Amino acid sequence: MELSERDITYLPGVGPKKAEVLKKEINIHSAEDLLSYYPFRYIDRSKIYSISEIQASSAYIQLKGKIIHFETIGEGAARRLIAKFKDESGIIDLVWFKGIKFIQNKYKFNTEYIVFGKPTLFGNKYNIAHPDIEEFDPKAEITGGLAGCYNTSEKMKNHFLGTKAIQRIIQSTLTSFANDITETLPPSIMKRANVISRKEALLNIHLPQNLDLLKKAEYRLKFEELFFLQLNIQRYSKQRSEKVGGYVFSKIGEHFNSFYHNYLPFPLTGAQKRVLKEIRVDLGSGHQMNRLLQGDVGSGKTLVGLMTMLMGLDNGFQACIMAPTEILANQHYESIKAFLKDMPIGVELLTGSTTKKKREPIHEGLRNGSIHILIGTHALIEDEVQFKNLGIAIIDEQHRFGVAQRAKLWAKNNHPPHILVMTATPIPRTLAMTVYGDLDVSVIDELPPGRKPIQTIHQFDNRRGSLYASMKKQLEEGRQIYIVYPLIQENEKMDLKNVEDGFYQIQAAFPDYRVCMVHGKMKAKDKDAAMQRFAACEAHIMVATTVIEVGVNVPNATVMVIENAERFGLSQLHQLRGRVGRGGDQSYCVLVTSPKLSNDTRKRMDIMVKSNDGFEISEADLSLRGPGDLEGTQQSGIAFDLKLANLATDGQIVQLTRDIAREIIEKDPALNMHENQLLARQLRKMFSKKFNWGIIS
Repeated sequence: MELSERDITYLPGVGPKKAEVLKKEINIHSAEDLLSYYPFRYIDRSKIYSISEIQASSAYIQLKGKIIHFETIGEGAARRLIAKFKDESGIIDLVWFKGIKFIQNKYKFNTEYIVFGKPTLFGNKYNIAHPDIEEFDPKAEITGGLAGCYNTSEKMKNHFLGTKAIQRIIQSTLTSFANDITETLPPSIMKRANVISRKEALLNIHLPQNLDLLKKAEYRLKFEELFFLQLNIQRYSKQRSEKVGGYVFSKIGEHFNSFYHNYLPFPLTGAQKRVLKEIRVDLGSGHQMNRLLQGDVGSGKTLVGLMTMLMGLDNGFQACIMAPTEILANQHYESIKAFLKDMPIGVELLTGSTTKKKREPIHEGLRNGSIHILIGTHALIEDEVQFKNLGIAIIDEQHRFGVAQRAKLWAKNNHPPHILVMTATPIPRTLAMTVYGDLDVSVIDELPPGRKPIQTIHQFDNRRGSLYASMKKQLEEGRQIYIVYPLIQENEKMDLKNVEDGFYQIQAAFPDYRVCMVHGKMKAKDKDAAMQRFAACEAHIMVATTVIEVGVNVPNATVMVIENAERFGLSQLHQLRGRVGRGGDQSYCVLVTSPKLSNDTRKRMDIMVKSNDGFEISEADLSLRGPGDLEGTQQSGIAFDLKLANLATDGQIVQLTRDIAREIIEKDPALNMHENQLLARQLRKMFSKKFNWGIIS
């Protein structure tokens, strides 16, 4: 029987009650799930500490001694059992909140025990809550070396499923069923990647014989995780490019050429030209384009997007842009209308705010082809929105859309349109290769001419006087200022108070200037009105929460003040900073924090001050915060759960697995060859329950 078919209930030391807890708490249903539940750290179990050696920094430790006294304290839910545990150097309390009767009956006085647990300091005394205890056997060798520590919940501990119990269950499962561990990688790949067998890896990840074998086990299991992820991505990417034919845009015609020669507001940068060439090749290839366009705020993505849509128009097709917010959709609409000036191109805007009266002619114009470009929010994917001939769809900031929403764009035609995904959130290379692995990536890594890099300053909040003086100087020169307050989800009332307090403080500090306010609790029309007032220079200072992270384009705004900057991640700070620096004037970003900062926060502030490079910043953010916290990766289109590999630190393994997966899929896209049967079987097993949205965009 395969390990995936062995129910956890029937494994040695489990049974129905513990099985139910394991299934609910940590999603372990089978022996295979159990063996994929890896330790989060290892401790040296050959060392026995004395009670006098315990320090505040002690992690899990072993003690040897005797229980000399039991007592129960408290009533009802607060009732607990305390055992006094003594060795030659002192006494420590062992504490239980559950299973009191069972514990008192199980452990005897004056019997030598080995106690294992994590000491905590409570009222100047150390104690160990719910420790693992076993009788000391002087004949048995102390089980050597490294022992794994497993994450356990409170409910698991209450059902006697602490780290030691998990270790015991895994050990007995490995002893009983080690020969049922099957290999998932063919010998040729194992040799090329220089990895140990899966059986050896699982034995040494849970019960490492030594540090060297533990490292080899970790490398093997990380490789396997990332390899099958990449193989799945590459397989779908290949299938899509072969099966999903694309409209062939064979010519560059009147619209594109007229715009390029007569309406281009400034010369294209080298990066913009390069990206347009890459897009041009895709559109003429006969395969559906699926390209990710990355570029910092202000790098000229909208212009590239417009010129791509003009290629579609020249070949008789319509185009659309889908943006995540009404503000951003409005901004695209205004920008594109300004770029096109009097060109005979029908451009319309469709958002949730569009009235029924305005919607009807838009629907009619889309069906008869008189509307060439439609810009909007998710209103674009409503069923009644039907195009005559949609050839290209641009999705802006795609991580803000659910994958099912994006899928609906495909249904707008009998034939799927070309897809261009644009993002101003720079995605680290290792993450892009994994999260957006099936998209071709283009990068605009050059700012348009005349743009000056934003100067970033870190200032403590006890120097507000000098900050206000600098702000006043900018206002006197006719510039505008953003002041952003953090949004802490746990306490939205407090956020609102922050912004409102800030609004009144700024009004008091700058009585000669008009101040407007924007936050997430405002009605959409009030929010838009405030933003439009700021954009039209009718307000000099905008006090806001992060709703302006993706928002209005105000070239005259030259100062971005971020209050409590320690509460933001690097990528978000970088996005906010990108709201300024959009004109030709020198712009500034001021990060205001308290003087008391953790090491990580200090590092974040230093990186922001030193670098304007979004990619450098996103790599640093990935290292500091890990991939799960980066905005958007949770809805990226590939549901993957890395148990051991880390995209921040395992970039070389990501690259190796991608190269090997690519070679295999190039030679054998359907994995039909005899040597790839094992891989095909493993992929079916791993991904059969997951619909791969990644092929959509």
